[in-house]
Amino acid sequence: MSWSARLAELGIDLPGVATPVAAYVPAVRTGSHVYTAGQLPFVDGELAATGKVGAEVSPEEAKRYARTATLNGLAAVHSLVGIDSVVRVVKVVGFVASGDGFGGQPAVVNGASELLGEIFGDAGAHARSAVGVAELPLGAPVEVELIVEVA
Repeated sequence: MSWSARLAELGIDLPGVATPVAAYVPAVRTGSHVYTAGQLPFVDGELAATGKVGAEVSPEEAKRYARTATLNGLAAVHSLVGIDSVVRVVKVVGFVASGDGFGGQPAVVNGASELLGEIFGDAGAHARSAVGVAELPLGAPVEVELIVEVA
């Protein structure tokens, strides 16, 4: 089964590529890898939420936003090489704008990891970093970067 067929089976439509908010491109291919820029949880060109996780944004909401940011990352990959050329997900880096004392970054970034597992199965198993930060661009609660191997 192709990845595009798997997305259809799951009822997932990849969004349009999020417009960069500064001087960069959404994704770059070098050799057999695609690296995405950090993706925010944009929905229809608007940031889905602002605030820090554990303060203004609940961990459960942030997990959903990590999923949204990951879909934006997959859209960037798809626009560059086509989703069906993905061989495997290599690494995910998730940044979580964290309120004072919040230490649940890994659970938030599971929103990204679980989605990639749903779509790619064993090929979605990846190395990962889940990093708490003081601030993210535009006040976003989460940001996700992907590295994927492509054919």
